[in-house]
Amino acid sequence: MRENPAGETRNVGIRLQFDRRLRLEFRGAKITTDAGLLAVRELDEMMGLADMATDLIVEGRTGKNIRHQIPGLLRQSVYARLAGCEDVNDQESLARDPAMRAAVGRRALEKTAASSGTVSRFETEILAQYENIEGLASLNGAWVEKAVSNSKAKKIILDIDSSESPVHGNQEGSAYNGHFESTYYHPLFCFNNYGDCDGAVLRPGNVHSADGWRKFIEPIVGRYKEMGKKLYLRGDAAFASPDIYEYLEDNSILYAVRLKANAKLYEKIDHLMTRPVGRPSAKPKIFFHDFSYQAASWKKSRRVIAKVEWHAGELFPRIGFIVTNMSRTPENVVQFYNKRATAEQYIKEGKIALTWTRLSCTRFISNKVRLALFVLAYNLGNFIRRFALPREVSHWSLASVQLKLIKIGAKILSHSHMTVFQMAEVAVPEKLFRSMLSRIHRLGKACARAPTLSL
Repeated sequence: MRENPAGETRNVGIRLQFDRRLRLEFRGAKITTDAGLLAVRELDEMMGLADMATDLIVEGRTGKNIRHQIPGLLRQSVYARLAGCEDVNDQESLARDPAMRAAVGRRALEKTAASSGTVSRFETEILAQYENIEGLASLNGAWVEKAVSNSKAKKIILDIDSSESPVHGNQEGSAYNGHFESTYYHPLFCFNNYGDCDGAVLRPGNVHSADGWRKFIEPIVGRYKEMGKKLYLRGDAAFASPDIYEYLEDNSILYAVRLKANAKLYEKIDHLMTRPVGRPSAKPKIFFHDFSYQAASWKKSRRVIAKVEWHAGELFPRIGFIVTNMSRTPENVVQFYNKRATAEQYIKEGKIALTWTRLSCTRFISNKVRLALFVLAYNLGNFIRRFALPREVSHWSLASVQLKLIKIGAKILSHSHMTVFQMAEVAVPEKLFRSMLSRIHRLGKACARAPTLSL
């Protein structure tokens, strides 16, 4: 650092030995690596997402000089996770980041965003209140409803699945599971056919995969029923329960759920258990069979689809059973069920791109808040993928959205009435970014015409 003739400090930077023409300057307050958050903020504004929190999150602060309002704090918590900063400690640097300050709101841009201490109190004290835990679930439901209302599709396919979130400390509610050979939480998820996460609930590690399914799924079903959608549901063998079948049938929901094999089911397909004669083909030989079946715990018989695959070089066939109330052909029912794997892909995206298994708080309720915020961040990223990405990049995964769009570098120039972000053109050139904003603005017009949600 040197003094110039005017008495101001001038940063001469750092010269590198291998090439003296290069100079490094550290101007953290004038550079950002998260300029893509501005596009996220634009979509948030057009859909009115964070502002919904005003009606759903109870303000626990009573002081007269509250600087950071609930919508701004929610944006900061959710945007940080979408940008790959899942720890509250990251907020210390994000509070000074120009893109985060601009995305949070005008007042934050003029000063700073909330400090890590303020964000920590917001997440572990305000949001950890019981009514706000429910409020976060309602907020997520309102976000998804807003997104789905922009589609003219009349049917919704729900995929329900559980997952494991390993922990590496003494987190309250965690338990060792012999199947996964780790200590973990056991959250339950539900996704729709657009990739939106309709809901997620954190559960102790020692509960069954379907534990609490009714309380979890009833608000989701009710919301779509009010929207007049025809519902379908898929689930693995953990959800093969007569209580679940009866609930779905009572609510006119078509379903396909995998059944665990047993001796009675094998009897029904005994005629398919003999290897086909002739030389084995390179492609597997697949046979389908449907029949009526009633387990001892069922009040009535139901339709079951069997799929038998004979593969070259394998002694025994691969067999699967699906219980369903659909009238489609056996092949179509199996094809419909197999698309359930997309839900597992969505869960994997949440784990990889957002690290939503990072549930490191000591208290169970604090980790419930963390998972809820991760789900909001996931949905915000999925909305960007659904509504903002042009066709040529519509195949981007959530990780690609994060690395190529969110992580755009930019130089910031401040004028008296304007702040200019000079964006780097690498993965997202100006033409592509303009196309994204154009799509977001069209979405805003559609949302303005949509009926107001009842929160």
